[in-house]
Amino acid sequence: MTDRLTLTGLRARGHHGFFDYEKQQGQLFVVDVTVEIDAIESASSDDLDKTVHYGVLAEQIVHDIEHEPVDLIETLAERIAATVLSHPAARSTSVTVHKPEAPIAVPFGDVSITIERGRP
Repeated sequence: MTDRLTLTGLRARGHHGFFDYEKQQGQLFVVDVTVEIDAIESASSDDLDKTVHYGVLAEQIVHDIEHEPVDLIETLAERIAATVLSHPAARSTSVTVHKPEAPIAVPFGDVSITIERGRP
């Protein structure tokens, strides 16, 4: 049985992108994360230490967005997935990074990458 903890729409300004002006000016990034956990122990014990503290995780993800610019949203997604999996209760994760202000010459609603990662 798999239980899921989901954070949707985390927003932060980052300086990621292939073009120099993206790194200089920065732009909005939006992240959705689903973390697969086993919630039986935390639920039965009512112990925060037995699960993923979503408040702490949210702050860590915002830090990942705001620091250390990278060229690709794929690289940013990998960074965030590693942060999620650093929590002992996290079994696997799905990370979607949205780049709604991507430098595209035609009208569009969103650009995003979704990756799925788990423990070996």
